[in-house]
Amino acid sequence: MPHSITRFKVSTSILMAALSAVALTAAAQTTVSTEPGQPLWEVGIGAVAASQPAYPGAATNTTRVIALPFFIYRGDVVRAEQGNVGLRALKTPRYELDVGFSASLGSSANDVPERIGMADIGTLVEFGPRLKINLGDVSQGRSGVRLDLPLRGVFDLSNSFANRGISFEPQLSFDVPLPDGWRGGVGLSAIFGTQRLNETFYTVTAAEALANRPAYTAQAGLLSTRVSFGASKKLTPDLRVLGFVRLDSVAGAANSDSSLITRTTGASVGVGLAYTFGRSSRTGAE
Repeated sequence: MPHSITRFKVSTSILMAALSAVALTAAAQTTVSTEPGQPLWEVGIGAVAASQPAYPGAATNTTRVIALPFFIYRGDVVRAEQGNVGLRALKTPRYELDVGFSASLGSSANDVPERIGMADIGTLVEFGPRLKINLGDVSQGRSGVRLDLPLRGVFDLSNSFANRGISFEPQLSFDVPLPDGWRGGVGLSAIFGTQRLNETFYTVTAAEALANRPAYTAQAGLLSTRVSFGASKKLTPDLRVLGFVRLDSVAGAANSDSSLITRTTGASVGVGLAYTFGRSSRTGAE
């Protein structure tokens, strides 16, 4: 999903900021497993600087710096970690089912030359179930390979939670051994959207059409494919550094012939710091 800033009402700014942090953290945390014996809850502050395409296929990148407090909770049912906030309905060594939220920031049409004069892309929040399947050895209760199958409704926070369709993003994730205390992971995924979701990015109405931007009606199907790499390291018990690199491609996508797609491959990069200033003595659920 796209990640850049748009205008929004003051009444929704706090919620938008929290969800934005979730989305950027998710992009940076691609590791499959989590460290054992982590606290039930942690609070702290994090900052992420990221440059990302305004939407899949856009030639324009947007750069943002976000600094926000964070809260992590690792309960048996309620979970808030690794870029996801929600409820865990099932947990076995092989399978996990949760219901959660994620988010992506929108983009102003004035910031994207291809969309000048068109509607802004709003701040999008997603909600729905996700099935996680550990594909590696689970004899120790952990796995270095995982398949995630999230199916989520998409809603526009900038427009009174207007329905923007449904997304499905199967992702295969791998732990990557790294030296000197670093933890890393690689993710391979494909994003599919219903017609309503794909119209948000690629439809051009008759009123918005120009000589170099003909009217176009987006179709349901593949939105983009994605390869991502993330890494993190604890510099001190309380301070962690993280980074991510992601490549998105719209080659073979359902709407690759839209005039709003001007670049087949787009790159995203980001770096961040997270400082934990409080944690519980009680260990959370894995």
